[in-house]
Order: sequence, then structure tokens, then C-alpha cells
Amino acid sequence: MSDLRERLLSIMDRKHHSAWPAFTRPGLTRSQLLVHFAQEYNVYVRDFPVLLARLLGQGPPRSVRRALAENLYEEETGGLSGGVAHPELFLRMIDGLRIDRSALETATLLPEAAKYREFLDRMTGGAPWVIGAAVLTIFVEGSVHERAELAGNRSALPIEEAIDAHPMVKHYGCPREAMGLVRAHRAVESGHRKDAWQMVLDHVGEDASTEADVVVEACEAALRLWLAYRDAVCTSAGIPLAG
Repeated sequence: MSDLRERLLSIMDRKHHSAWPAFTRPGLTRSQLLVHFAQEYNVYVRDFPVLLARLLGQGPPRSVRRALAENLYEEETGGLSGGVAHPELFLRMIDGLRIDRSALETATLLPEAAKYREFLDRMTGGAPWVIGAAVLTIFVEGSVHERAELAGNRSALPIEEAIDAHPMVKHYGCPREAMGLVRAHRAVESGHRKDAWQMVLDHVGEDASTEADVVVEACEAALRLWLAYRDAVCTSAGIPLAG
């Protein structure tokens, strides 16, 4: 399925929002950061274990069940890294930024964010499981760096240097000890990326060309909705859109 791999990588090459550099530099207010983090938390961070569980509940092949179960176990318990659930690690970073975590819990989704979340619910809640797996584990968990990740040539700073250079630490005063989510991701992410691609590329159905098209169409839709969602976050936070 090398053609499917390349088609999906071409989508991930475009998973970049033009205003993202604003979040990597100093100058944003806590209110602007709150808009960003509240939407991220409510769109997928808080319920990512639930989305994984929906995929697992569809009864995919045994090898896929194992990969999804390991991912779910880590997201919900941190059992493969530091022993803390990833949504809680996210909230600890929020605490470190001196933002009231209850403001995230009570935030209302922007309309574009709600559409993206509804799409994730639909994709992970219905058969065939491989479509939801592609959207959730390749698109949502993946990044614009996916091609380099798979090739094994993405450069990364040692973890402590990476934390020092993280924008929330470097520019916004988040204590290093509040960045457990970065450490957890570093500990498990390479294995999750490999599992994500393998479970999709190895399990497209017998009518491969048709199912491959559906997988690609779903990830293209995810990209469109994600870009619209990021546009809305920037507009709500008063961050200019490039171009």
C-alpha cells in the first residue's frame, strides 16, 4: 500500500496552520493562550482515551487491538511513561501557566471546533474501524513532521533541552516540572507513530483501491475541518491570520 502511504503523507505535509508561529513566540496574553488551550482540551485532549476506546470497541484484528489498547492505557493512565493520564498532564501545564483549569472545563466550543469534534466522534464511532483509525491515529496524533518521523531522520533536542526550548517554558514562564506531557510524548510517541501507520496500511480491505480512497477522503476532510477550526481559534483570540 505504498500509494496509500504517500497519499496520506501528502495530507500530513499540509497539516500546518499559517498562524502557528504566533504560539511559538512571546507576546500572547493569558487570555489568548486560554482560547487556544480551552479549545484543544475540549476538542480532543480530554476525551482522546474515549475516542480510542470507540475504535477498540469495534473489534478490529488482534494486532490492532493490542496497539490501540496500549495507546489507550497510556493516554488514560500514563502507565507506559510517568504514571499520569495525558489529559491530567495537559491540565498540569495549564496550572503551570497560572491559568485556572476550570476555565478549560467550562469553555464552550467554537462552532468550527464543534464541527471538527463532531467529525471525530462520527469517524471513530462507526465502521469500518480502519477509517477512524486513520483519522485519529495518523491525522490527529500526527504532525507536519510525519514524513521525517517515518524516515527516521527528524532531529530532536535531548528531552531536557527540548523542555527548556518549549515556548510555554521559554516565553510564558511555565515551570519545567509542569511539562510532564512533553516527557510522556517523547517516551511513547515513536512507537505510537509506527503502530498508527502499520494498523492502517496493513488492514485496508479486499477492495483496496476503494477503501484506500475512503481513508484518504476522510483524512482530507479532517485536514479541512482542522484548518477551519484553527482559523476560528485565531480569530477568537485576536491573532492575525497570515495571508
